[in-house]
Amino acid sequence: MNNSLSARDQQVNWHPYTQMQTAPPPIGIMRGEGAVLYAEDGREYIDAVSSWWVNIHGHAHPHIAERVSQQLKTLEHVIFAGFTHAPAVELSERLLALLPQNQAKVFYTDNGSTAVEVALKMALQYWYNQGVPRTKIIAFEGSYHGDTFGAMSVSERSIFTRPFQQYLFDVEFLPVPVPGHEEQTIAQLEKLLQQDDMAAFIFEPLVLGTAGMVMYSPEVLDKLMALCRSKGVLVIADEVMTGFGRTGKRFACDHVSQQPDLMCFSKGITGGTMALGVTTASQAIYVSFLSDDKTKALFHGHSYTANPVACAAALASLDLVEKNAFLEDLERISTSHAAFAQSLSGKSGIKQIRQTGTILAIEFEVGHTTYFHSLRDQLYNLALENGVLLRPLGNIVYVLPPYCISAAQLERVYGVIEQMRLLVGQEFQA
Repeated sequence: MNNSLSARDQQVNWHPYTQMQTAPPPIGIMRGEGAVLYAEDGREYIDAVSSWWVNIHGHAHPHIAERVSQQLKTLEHVIFAGFTHAPAVELSERLLALLPQNQAKVFYTDNGSTAVEVALKMALQYWYNQGVPRTKIIAFEGSYHGDTFGAMSVSERSIFTRPFQQYLFDVEFLPVPVPGHEEQTIAQLEKLLQQDDMAAFIFEPLVLGTAGMVMYSPEVLDKLMALCRSKGVLVIADEVMTGFGRTGKRFACDHVSQQPDLMCFSKGITGGTMALGVTTASQAIYVSFLSDDKTKALFHGHSYTANPVACAAALASLDLVEKNAFLEDLERISTSHAAFAQSLSGKSGIKQIRQTGTILAIEFEVGHTTYFHSLRDQLYNLALENGVLLRPLGNIVYVLPPYCISAAQLERVYGVIEQMRLLVGQEFQA
């Protein structure tokens, strides 16, 4: 009888984004340390995607573990309606101090999708509370904002959302302002803003993650945000993926001069320790919900809102984010990525190389780009065979490593990508 974690898992678990009938058995992981995962069969894997982009400081970070342990011995949870606690207050104070100056209030949820869901509800109710009929949301084509219904509505209509299509609300989609197409996006936004029912514009700043790490410039984002502000349209920055260092600065919005009205965070906020979501809002948004009329309150929440242990993990992560060494690691990884990207330039099998800060994406030339490209499994397995966890988006391979990753570990990751390039050459360039 096989009593491995993998075998036992197959008897009881249903995994995310997985066709369970055809998927290979999951790999049982016993522990993690730094940038490395240790499997039950003795193999080691460099986690080059930070386990879905969350473990920004690496696995089992001792400082975060200690802070969580202390909190568990003090207060594990308390209802956040009518009560508060020190970790939530301190986290809000410290987070707001790092964000654009207009961010004034923090609303706690439990993941990225619900952080976005809350931002959308805040934006729409902002206008509703004032009796102003603004109900339309603007988003980017190819965007991904989460799996709840509001978040799906403002995401790309795709295979992910097809079964739920009739239940999603209408959204105005803009083309992504990738280099060379900025004016087209600006012109289309200007046209949309002539309508008086536009409520908000939501975007992934600088990098659209699930779309394949599609990137655009801070300059064009500033222009788009300024256009929205000129028409009173609210601006929502979804920093669930880009927040906490991914773009080379602490936040993607640090690259622009315009300030969003609402911001969404999750993933790296606790350093990958546990689930937590945050939506921050400007004072103007917050004030629009204040009234003697109780029905104008924001009716959203969940049982684990502002869980003290999750807040303690986020505070410990912020301790690390606020250090100069954090920014030095961002610069080190960004520079390393840039050098590797340069070494790939002009080589066969490469369609495009994209980089923003610690995010590196290589799109292989295989005729067409699709999330379900048959090459994906070959690339994924090749990486695992070489002790590296990479999770290709079809024919696009990306690297979002923990910031503790060493130069030697990065070189191993790059070496695997070079092997992938050669594989692509054999399969598609012959």
